[in-house]
Amino acid sequence: MLKGRATPGATSAYAARFASLPGHFRAAMGLSVSSIGIGTYLGEPDEATDRGYTEAIKAALRGGINLIDTAVNYRFQCSERSIGRALAEMAAASELRREEVVVATKGGYLTFDGGVPANPREYFQQHYLDSGLIGAGELVEGSHCMAPRYIEAMLEVSRVNLGLETIDVYYLHNPESQLAAIDRREFLVRIRAAFELLERKADESKIGVYGVATWNGFRADAEDQGYLSLLELIEIAQGIAGDSHRFRMIQLPFNLAMPEALTARNQPLDGNQVSILQAARGKGIAVCASASLMQGRLSRNLPAGIVEAIGGFETDAQRSIQFVRSTPGVDVALVGMKSVA
Repeated sequence: MLKGRATPGATSAYAARFASLPGHFRAAMGLSVSSIGIGTYLGEPDEATDRGYTEAIKAALRGGINLIDTAVNYRFQCSERSIGRALAEMAAASELRREEVVVATKGGYLTFDGGVPANPREYFQQHYLDSGLIGAGELVEGSHCMAPRYIEAMLEVSRVNLGLETIDVYYLHNPESQLAAIDRREFLVRIRAAFELLERKADESKIGVYGVATWNGFRADAEDQGYLSLLELIEIAQGIAGDSHRFRMIQLPFNLAMPEALTARNQPLDGNQVSILQAARGKGIAVCASASLMQGRLSRNLPAGIVEAIGGFETDAQRSIQFVRSTPGVDVALVGMKSVA
């Protein structure tokens, strides 16, 4: 495994190599982080896609992108392995230092290993239930678990896949999924147990910081069943580790078609209702925006009014990315890229 983790000095040195990109790097979690990150969600779990991602990640790292985002279930673990291969090859060639790169992954969803097995039901039964990895009542909607035993196991799988001694950012993946099956009181009990585990893993240098990567939770109305309160999550982390807690980053979708992170005033902060971007900035929590191009749908055919409003760009993809990365409170705009082109 590559030792170490992203550091302020090394990420700052990385950013200094790209002086021709003013405003591209931002201070987040004490690090210098590129305003665009490379995502690894889409694609088939095959060798061709593996090679495409590996080369795209190398191109991104050479070109000024130093945040890589993935999850253990993306392409049935193949995305993590493609990242691990890219980092190992660049480190071996002395092209890159481990400490210059911020790697984020997620745990929460069940996953296969490299592809769909002949008997998926049997695989889940043997690997997750019969093994005792997931206990009675811990699995929600047949696919999601955030019990500490399970998250710890997935963290170890991710460390091996990525070839990293320390993962910089570890997210609970869509924790609001649990609220489809359990009440909020039980949900907060489960969140606390997961945060306690992640604080321990930070103490053990298995992770740097942790957070939650969401889809609906931070965009929902406060009355909705799947709503998440950032303040509530921070208070849980503070109750575990005080002000030195490592709950430091969140992820949610934000783009021209999904603007709720900016427009929905659904988060309490100092007696007011503010957007999640305002709440995160007010509490010193970094924000990673997913789905910047809405899986490619915002890369073309934007309405004429938007094209006119976001001037100075050659393509709709550039306009859509710029909208996200220029929004106050957004630290990183994720763009999925599985080819160098």
